[in-house]
Amino acid sequence: MTWTFTDDPAAYRAAAGAAVAARPAPNTLLLSIADALERRGLHAFGPEAPFFGWWTGPDGDVRGALVCTPPYPLQLGALPAEAVRALADELAAEPLLAGLRGINARRADADALATAWGRPTVVAEEHRLYRLAGLIAPHPAPTGRARVATADDLPLLAEWLEAFHTEVQIPAGPSEAQVRDRLSYGGFLLWEDGGAPVSLAAHSRPIGSTSRIGPVYTPPGLRGHGYAAGVTHAASEAAYAAGASEVVLFTDLANPTSNGVYLRLGYVPVEDRALIVPA
Repeated sequence: MTWTFTDDPAAYRAAAGAAVAARPAPNTLLLSIADALERRGLHAFGPEAPFFGWWTGPDGDVRGALVCTPPYPLQLGALPAEAVRALADELAAEPLLAGLRGINARRADADALATAWGRPTVVAEEHRLYRLAGLIAPHPAPTGRARVATADDLPLLAEWLEAFHTEVQIPAGPSEAQVRDRLSYGGFLLWEDGGAPVSLAAHSRPIGSTSRIGPVYTPPGLRGHGYAAGVTHAASEAAYAAGASEVVLFTDLANPTSNGVYLRLGYVPVEDRALIVPA
């Protein structure tokens, strides 16, 4: 039983790719990060090199994995308890883990690693992973309709995405290349009312037959009209149409409004996650 760490994405895909893809919902972040690195290069998320790790069980099979794309936190997928305990020991011993800015993991795993990290930590964010059990149309239906965003919408998307990242305190917004990449497959939807955009939602390319919704954003002055429910419903339909058989999303547990919206659309909880960072 051991952790293996590398900065070689090909070695990671060869060793852990199949195991990660076998559990696409809890490993959705690992899958989308690896896909972005493969398509857009090793610096898709910033100038620092990413690194990878996987846990091999006593039977020789890979049982879980992690990915880190600095300056973003370490992302853990679904891991057995013994892998989390072993990773706690690696936090002080493995050079690749020395400069971590944070750890994003299932809540129990995050708590265990926070205790073992050897430095004061705080919980910066708490999220809940949902999967779509059966899509339900919003009721009452909001006025307006959804449309697929195009390159002509790039200035609006850039403005709204920057506002979204500022609001949720994500350290860096998406680059223009990232936005254009999502536009290339119709991954942004805009809800329009009276001919004007009022809300947006996005969906990822299906990876391992799973697509993830997000971000979802409505400017503050336009909230309270059901636009987010309408555009999220449309994005969920679009994810299915793109070939996904499983649709998932994350919500901020500190936002009861959005959690309520997704429950009413047919999403059901899968697991809670936490982001821990140095205090």
